[in-house]
Amino acid sequence: MARHRSKRLEKLKLSALLTFIRCHRGSSDDHSRIGTVGFSRVVYVNEPDMLEKEGFSYLLNEVSTTKYNLGTFLPKSLFEQFRRVANFYFLVSGILALTPLAPYTAVSALAPLCVVIVATMAKEGVEDWRRKQQDHELNNRIVKVHRGNGNFEETKWKDIKVGDVIKVEKDNFFPADMILLSSNYPDGICYVETMNLDGETNLKIKQALEVTLDLNEDIKFREVRQTIKCEDPNANLYSFVGSMEWKGQQYPLSPLQLLLRDSKLRNTDYIYGAVIFTGHDTKVMQNATDPPSKRSKIEKKMDKIIYILMSSLLMIALLGSFFFGIWTKEDLRDGKLKRWYLRPDASTIFYDPKRAAVASFFHLLTALMLYSYFIPISLYISIEMVKLLQALFINQDIEMYHEESDKPTHARTSNLNEELGMVDTILSDKTGTLTCNMMEFIKCSIAGTAYGQGVTEVERAMAMRKGARLDDDIENGGHKDNKIDDSPHVKGFNFKDPRIMDGNWIHEPNRDMIRDFFRLLAICHTCIAETDENGKVSYEAESPDEAAFVIAARELGFEFYKRSPSTIIVREWDPSQNVVEKRKYELLNILEFSSSRKRMSVIVKEPEGRILLLSKGADSVMFRRLAPNGRKIEEATRRHINEYSDSGLRTLVLAYRVLDDKEYKEFNEKLNAAKTSVSADRDEKIEQAADSIETDLILLGATAVEDKLQKGVPECIDKLAQAGIKIWVLTGDKMETAINIGFACSLLRQGMTQIIITLEQSDIIAMEKTGDKFAIAKASKQRVMDQIEVGIKQIPPSTKVSTESFALIIDGKSLTYALEDDVKLKFLDLAIKCASVICCRSSPKQKALVTRLVKQVTHKVTLAIGDGANDVGMLQEADIGVGISGAEGMQAVMASDVAVAQFRFLERLLLVHGHWCYRRISVMICYFFYKNIQWKRYLGKAEDPEVARQLSSRHRTSSQQRMVGISARRDGKAMQITMETELEVRE
Repeated sequence: MARHRSKRLEKLKLSALLTFIRCHRGSSDDHSRIGTVGFSRVVYVNEPDMLEKEGFSYLLNEVSTTKYNLGTFLPKSLFEQFRRVANFYFLVSGILALTPLAPYTAVSALAPLCVVIVATMAKEGVEDWRRKQQDHELNNRIVKVHRGNGNFEETKWKDIKVGDVIKVEKDNFFPADMILLSSNYPDGICYVETMNLDGETNLKIKQALEVTLDLNEDIKFREVRQTIKCEDPNANLYSFVGSMEWKGQQYPLSPLQLLLRDSKLRNTDYIYGAVIFTGHDTKVMQNATDPPSKRSKIEKKMDKIIYILMSSLLMIALLGSFFFGIWTKEDLRDGKLKRWYLRPDASTIFYDPKRAAVASFFHLLTALMLYSYFIPISLYISIEMVKLLQALFINQDIEMYHEESDKPTHARTSNLNEELGMVDTILSDKTGTLTCNMMEFIKCSIAGTAYGQGVTEVERAMAMRKGARLDDDIENGGHKDNKIDDSPHVKGFNFKDPRIMDGNWIHEPNRDMIRDFFRLLAICHTCIAETDENGKVSYEAESPDEAAFVIAARELGFEFYKRSPSTIIVREWDPSQNVVEKRKYELLNILEFSSSRKRMSVIVKEPEGRILLLSKGADSVMFRRLAPNGRKIEEATRRHINEYSDSGLRTLVLAYRVLDDKEYKEFNEKLNAAKTSVSADRDEKIEQAADSIETDLILLGATAVEDKLQKGVPECIDKLAQAGIKIWVLTGDKMETAINIGFACSLLRQGMTQIIITLEQSDIIAMEKTGDKFAIAKASKQRVMDQIEVGIKQIPPSTKVSTESFALIIDGKSLTYALEDDVKLKFLDLAIKCASVICCRSSPKQKALVTRLVKQVTHKVTLAIGDGANDVGMLQEADIGVGISGAEGMQAVMASDVAVAQFRFLERLLLVHGHWCYRRISVMICYFFYKNIQWKRYLGKAEDPEVARQLSSRHRTSSQQRMVGISARRDGKAMQITMETELEVRE
């Protein structure tokens, strides 16, 4: 199969198809700045010794995400332990206990402290060792590197250097940031999955420069020598400026040629690339943050209380020592003994009337040790024990066990148990955290008729809130077919309607439009079909939406079977004759989807000779492109689209147009002239050519797909919102996608006012094409500030009662300026006043910065939850990091404090375990302080330190502190954990 697929791919030249998007790549970056500050990196490709000769020194490719190493573990870990003021106090007390001043033995003072310190350091060491093992596995992965004479040898990732030529094969990760030189495709394209960078599961297309396309065999790199000059290492994932010098010519480089570390090569047998950034210089590592040392707010509060107690202790000891010195001095006056029974004439230095000041100082040290019962060292040991038991309860809670993946909830650290009950803001990733990374075709509207009986998560949540029950049986007028429900589930297809399925569409009154509708789904896309030995066809798509459309067409009898550079073959089932017919369409042009166009079109010639333009896109751009005679079903289609949107579905409008030969010839000539133009307005000419043909369309209908949420997400978010917890979504997805998911998971609701902050505006886009970065930055920042001010004015003041709710939606570009020092406080002020916040197109570093801003300014507990490597910085920056052990690897879990299998378990983790952990720890701390103060009062009855020492020793041996019971009881779905502590003190 692999050989068959390889031969087929070699014949497939997709760049000939992508006649719009490949040319619509105008660069707004100013390449003239290369060589200046910030753009000074020089890479000598395939010349390993040149960097050293020219005096350049770049980082190695070995990366480390650990908190400690062999040299720093002991000092750094000890520093962390003695940041606790009580630990430092007992260390000083233990040292003093080694002197004759101590009213007790040194062992009794130092042993508990050593147990606490060693146990905590061991726990820290184990956690960091796990990170070390992960780094070791990553650094020792194997990749093929050119070692001269056209020979590629297997080399460990950590041994890769800047300038190396690397061969990466299918389904492997890129070991460093590289410039794509060629691939097994003749036109040098490759498909890249960036799930670990931005959380998106759809594939991105990258393409090499035309001048390097022939470098597609090992032997051809024998004499290759290139010089690449580019920007310095930075954290921006979506931009790149550089140039390649080869054979005396300069060629500009763009993000289209950049392959980022931790991306995966998909649907491409192999690629060759030149390394430009290694190790911590790579963009993914530039977005990483150092592992933090997290302490709970209760622990910090304990430190403050202990400071107060220490101050009180010092005052009492000072007062007692002051009077002790006075009385001691008076014991021997003019040779007369005042307190003769104490024998002041025969005392040691600790009680010498002749040296009363020194005796007073030693008395102070003794008193500080004696009154150490004021400071409860047993509290730290008890808290550690209780937290470990609480973590055990979390780990063994069957209600948070995911049977399908066989993964329980795991509290990876017990330090933050009580923080779970104090969470104020949750910052969540979207893809893989709220959703399942899966799109499903669930409904459609064709010729003004709605089809599809599926029920979405949003519809179920709305029905539950109303106290009703939504059942698939009662949808769409009661149409139901038990046979359909018993059929095996097809991934990406959740459509149920007997009027359409099993070929029954042939009996519908608008069967011709239904046929054209599904033909359009089978043809208008950029998917690649793969056929296995059994003849089964599977698809690889740039986005999960496209995959869902193609699968839906296949399940309903219109199977996309094969494509070549100039044809698309569709196997159509004719229900009337029960035969499968192969239809070959000549593929003339693909006008690909982009965020600005919001639509995609293909131009094909049917076997019958007609030339068709097939188009699908957002309703906001498609309806205004309809012909007067193509709007017959517009009103009904709009109504259905609104209903689908209310149900949290993502919709696209489908339309077509028949072109005559003359019209198509004029368009093709206009497009080719624009492509070959060298003027500054080349991109505008290309877009104008595409716009000119995508008009006078005839409406067919609309599709509705569901970005499948994880089970229980809407209900979980609703419960958390009722508990007063604010939820922010930080995602790398486009704004439209994020908004749809916001509605699907009940984060956004109908009637909620949306405050949208974006720089995707015509004047800003026009300014970006000038290349003046300073002017662009200044105008963009001002525009963001203006939009924030407008948003703040929209929200009524807190003194005014209002039932209106607001949602803030901001894109990645705007977020860059919103996080600047002079803007971030206004941005946060607006965000806090909104019920929901969605940050779109966020880079990993932006996620971490937003989390830091919320944490530092609000001074409340933040919780971050995510499942991918792009979420690691956010998880580490938050007070609590929750990693989802999903399909994106274990990077998020390794960086988290708690690991869960599903987002819905967050409800129980916070509202049950978090509540009880917080309450019990708080009560126990208050009890310990109360107990120690009472103990101090009891010991205070002794006037003499020696008597007090004897009383202390006697009472320590007679005191018993025992745990009566820790029991767990399940009552329905709620688990109550009761703990009783009894202290018996006997005289």
